[in-house]
Amino acid sequence: MAETEDRSGRAGGDPLRIGISCYPTYGGSGAMATELGLAMARRGHEVHFISYAQPFRLSGFQERVYYHAVEMEDYPLFEHPPYSLALAVALNDAIEKHDLQLLHVHYAIPHATSALLAKQMTSPERQPRIITTLHGTDITLVGQHPSFKRITRWSIEESDAVTAVSSYLRDRTEDDFGIDRSTIDVIPNFIDTELFRRDRDPCYRDMLAPDGEKILMHVSNFRPVKRVVDVIEVFHRVASEVPTRLVMVGDGPERSRAQARAAELGLADRVVFLGAHQSVFELLRCADVFLLPSLNESFGLAALEAMSCGTPVVATSTGGIPEVVIHAETGYLYPVGDVDAMAEGTLAILTDEVKWERMSKAARRVAQNRFDETRIVPAYEKLYYQTLAGGPLG
Repeated sequence: MAETEDRSGRAGGDPLRIGISCYPTYGGSGAMATELGLAMARRGHEVHFISYAQPFRLSGFQERVYYHAVEMEDYPLFEHPPYSLALAVALNDAIEKHDLQLLHVHYAIPHATSALLAKQMTSPERQPRIITTLHGTDITLVGQHPSFKRITRWSIEESDAVTAVSSYLRDRTEDDFGIDRSTIDVIPNFIDTELFRRDRDPCYRDMLAPDGEKILMHVSNFRPVKRVVDVIEVFHRVASEVPTRLVMVGDGPERSRAQARAAELGLADRVVFLGAHQSVFELLRCADVFLLPSLNESFGLAALEAMSCGTPVVATSTGGIPEVVIHAETGYLYPVGDVDAMAEGTLAILTDEVKWERMSKAARRVAQNRFDETRIVPAYEKLYYQTLAGGPLG
């Protein structure tokens, strides 16, 4: 297929018809899948999202973008409704009705598994190619369970192409599942650095820190792996030295524990729990330091979003985070659970304006040079064309 480039910036052949399946709720994988689909639509491709709910970043009318809900029925026989089967039917329906050429599924299970079943339900001459993107817990947590490990490996091996969001995750896939890392393309997460930037309005700094305090920020889905109580512990140590406010963005099972710990430490009036917030770029523009003390991160999208806004990051040196945050250049990295060191690193940034300015500029530069949408989306588009043509990948 001869390569061309049109006004949309598309490099390749004719526009593609792409199906995307992801988790639609707040989280890095759903955000990336949605943003990728929207970017592909802007480049002239037809994109169909198939999930149990509309992806949270899919709002308003978008040309060449469609959403298909997975229909689920309550039936007394099923204690746990078989979503994977319903998703396979919905994927097959989208393939048949819209002649989809590619299914790009995010997470090996259940999405790749359902996509493979949908492909087998389709007549051979109309079967789409399947691209599976590994995001993290499908490899490091859920896929490790004895009930799922074999089907996770099968779903990866049977995909026509596989990508991972970090070298760490690619290597974990080989180590834990015996899958040759050379068959997995590393394509990192990306962001729109023109949206995530510090010099744009609105910024709510006066509302979040009415007395001119420094602002620490954390954004996550508040799952145990995020260690949000550690955020409170770090803030407690920092706030005793520097006038500071903590802004907690997100929601999840650990929120109540974090709120309780803040109250125990007498910090309830200095910690703001905002809940889930779609436009986090409006908040990150105000942050002085971003805290990410996770037990594990396969990439660390929230850290990248902060860096793009010129916010230095203090995080744990685990998983794929060191591929995003550069220690002593764009922030600091410490062992998991070392809240004393994280507090010291945060104070070192907050109390040295020259250091903060240097790290802020470096963080923005790394985000632009390595993770901007204009650099990453074409890599996915190239992979689409290569996979469809059945040619070599990479």
